[in-house]
Amino acid sequence: MKKKLSINDIASQLNVAKSTISFILNGKAKEKRISDELAERVLKYVKEKGYKPNQLARSLSTGKTKMICLMVEKISDYFFSHIAFHLEVLAYKSGYKIIYCSTENDPDKTRELIQLFRDRHVDGYIITPPAGIESAIMELINDELPVVLFDRHFKSIDTDYVVLDNYQGTYNAVAHLADKKYRHIAFVTLQSEQLQMTDREAGYFDAVSKYELTPALLKIPFENDANTTAKNLTSFLNDHHEIDSIVFATNYLALSGVKAINDMRLQIPRDIGIIAFDDHEIFGLYNPTISAVAQPLEQMAIELFKILLDKLENKIPIKQLQQIVIPSKLVIRESTR
Repeated sequence: MKKKLSINDIASQLNVAKSTISFILNGKAKEKRISDELAERVLKYVKEKGYKPNQLARSLSTGKTKMICLMVEKISDYFFSHIAFHLEVLAYKSGYKIIYCSTENDPDKTRELIQLFRDRHVDGYIITPPAGIESAIMELINDELPVVLFDRHFKSIDTDYVVLDNYQGTYNAVAHLADKKYRHIAFVTLQSEQLQMTDREAGYFDAVSKYELTPALLKIPFENDANTTAKNLTSFLNDHHEIDSIVFATNYLALSGVKAINDMRLQIPRDIGIIAFDDHEIFGLYNPTISAVAQPLEQMAIELFKILLDKLENKIPIKQLQQIVIPSKLVIRESTR
């Protein structure tokens, strides 16, 4: 078996101090005033020899693993998977790698995962937090580990975060339906006390009140599968024949809603208009196409990574907070006449 090249071997072959080799490989040549000519000679040599540094040794030397933990509710979800994709591109360009995991909104699992990644010394965290992990988040911050929350945050603690203006997004959706002369607008949401969901619900009720309409609310258990949700929606519509339009609080609720509406032989938008919160590429393929409150995924990822990178590279102190609320965009399609 071919012997793996070490820093000692490189230093011996090039007759250069081991510490100088280490500084060059860790990107500190200019900081240590090492000549460009020597740095180029070392980098050319290691490239020719196919040298791969020991990641553990490098992390012990630099105090950085160049790893970022992304913890989301469910990585398979359209919203979270697309955020993950954009973050991975940004991280790679800056020399970082992303580790993904799903919390499934389980606070115990989330705490275990945070401890797991702390034990592996990841450099920073981007988290969509379930309720009940406030103390774990504060421990990260108090230990001066960069952490940015997204999609939701806690009013009880001061943290960096990037979130959507969920209230205004839902308000605008209801206002659009009301302006289109829909008068019995229902809201289908989750049984959740998470901030983004309560903000969407508040936006719905305030818009209904503004237009002097009667609210109709259905809350779906988070653990429901798609078929069970469709059955719940069918029962809801059978009990409320007056409903002429629905705002769905998530895209996957809207997908189940379309199934329920089709199963009932109702036509969109003739019999019922719909708007989904969180756009989905499939909404543009449906017949008719589905109107949606769109979150600017790439912009959210850019803001998230910028906040984290500024703290990873000590451009901003850990406890100097950056809190960004991004406006949504209402995408009008055929489902709202």
